[in-house]
Amino acid sequence: MKLILGSGSPRRKEMLAVLGVVPDMIEAPDIDEDPQAGELPRPYCRRVAREKALAVKAGPDDLVLCADTTVAMGRRIMGKPTDAAQAAAFLTALSGRRHRVITAVVLRRGERLWERDVESRVQMKRLSDAELNGYLATGDWRGKAGGYSIQGPAGAFIPWINGSHSAIVGLPLAETASLLQAAGWPVWRPE
Repeated sequence: MKLILGSGSPRRKEMLAVLGVVPDMIEAPDIDEDPQAGELPRPYCRRVAREKALAVKAGPDDLVLCADTTVAMGRRIMGKPTDAAQAAAFLTALSGRRHRVITAVVLRRGERLWERDVESRVQMKRLSDAELNGYLATGDWRGKAGGYSIQGPAGAFIPWINGSHSAIVGLPLAETASLLQAAGWPVWRPE
């Protein structure tokens, strides 16, 4: 049995290492992550994580671990911005407001799926123009849902969270460990 991490995110690999888990392979699935018409944030996030897990080629006994993280304000899904202008629009909308960060995790072995999702609440401080433009200049917004990452420079903009910090980063550790153990992959296995 091999563990395949279906993600292009270096953060997810680092977070697995916190659990003492090193994937045997890393393969970033190539799927369409556009929301469907009328799709709500939580079902969207679960669907995308599931589609990622199903898109990774694996042997029948291999485990495929995939996750998806999205930022939501009400019914609005804020995915990865396509450019700095969209990142600025996302951050301006989030400035001074609370929003939700949803991360769905899917583990697949053959046809069997184990799934969990975690929703956390996040407060972003009101951003000044200097803070917004300074952050955009860092480029840290690239590839980040909602245009920011809590573990990067934008962490200085987040005075309050309610939920799982690791889920906000992109992989809920407690839930991921539970899924791995349920599928028979030992967490903290001795060398």
